[in-house]
Amino acid sequence: MTADAPIDLRSDTVTKPDTRMREAMAAAEVGDDVLDHDPTMRALEERVADTLGVDAALWVPSGSMGNLIALTLHLGRGDRFLAPRGAHVLGNELGTAAWLAGGMPEALDWEAGPGRISADTVRTMAGGAAPYYALRTTLLCLENTHNAAGGTVTPPDQHALLVATARDTGLRVHLDGARLWNASVALGVLPAALTVGVDSVQVCLSKGLGAPVGSVVAGSAEFVAEARRVRKMLGGGVRQGGVLAAAGLVALDRIDDLAVDHANAAALAEGLAELGWQVDPPQTNIVLAGVPDVELVLDALAKAGVLAVPMSGKVRFITHRDVDTSDIAEALGRIKTLQPAHGRI
Repeated sequence: MTADAPIDLRSDTVTKPDTRMREAMAAAEVGDDVLDHDPTMRALEERVADTLGVDAALWVPSGSMGNLIALTLHLGRGDRFLAPRGAHVLGNELGTAAWLAGGMPEALDWEAGPGRISADTVRTMAGGAAPYYALRTTLLCLENTHNAAGGTVTPPDQHALLVATARDTGLRVHLDGARLWNASVALGVLPAALTVGVDSVQVCLSKGLGAPVGSVVAGSAEFVAEARRVRKMLGGGVRQGGVLAAAGLVALDRIDDLAVDHANAAALAEGLAELGWQVDPPQTNIVLAGVPDVELVLDALAKAGVLAVPMSGKVRFITHRDVDTSDIAEALGRIKTLQPAHGRI
């Protein structure tokens, strides 16, 4: 990165496909996925299903579409679904869970830690027998890692307890695992350890892993067969999709590289704290910094060549594979020049 180039920490989706990935895309064996199931797309879906410990998987253009497909299949019109406060399906998907999937969202407070809900709350909110005119709760949506909480992780034991509680109370479970790879690396467990018992899971290939586009929604063979129909209804059918799937296959080879992003996030948080910023140590690759005026600080950062975004009333920085340790040091140096005599901007 050149000395005067902006250091883009807005998201781990800003990465560019590198030479290896572009070569794989150019050389991909392709077919019409809508008619015959593109061979490279099939290979990607089978690999993701195996990695997640489920029966089948379906490539989709975005994580939002993957979540919407799952909610559409799991919810009847007017059914209530539960999700942690600040979950992506609640605040970042333009209300499609209600508008298109027909669900009534219910946000649950973080009683088990940042971004994490308690099994007791799930049991209470699931309810029991009720009059016909009462809301019917049928689905629990989990998110791991939890973006708005700062990339926090839910470990396998807490995940298993939540899923067991959902089962006991008659709820299906969908897992928004857009950054499940980060949780897996941070915890030192296989991704499949974090999907146990779910009815469906969505994972992203363009967050952190470097693919230019694409997510995968996965579950049972029956679920995926219906998901393919809903994807087509939403306009998500692809033709020679192997060009995109090839990038996803390369991306899956890079899951372990996320440990570098986590280390860079920790270094960034430590450096910001030394400059007087209010920062909690990150669990993965997301750093949330509390500041007096978010928009003012974002503007000042941008003028200094450090790009970030607002999140949960704070400034969010995300490390990724296109920034290295030297870039983090440079970003901290630029931020330091903005510091007034009394501390942080």
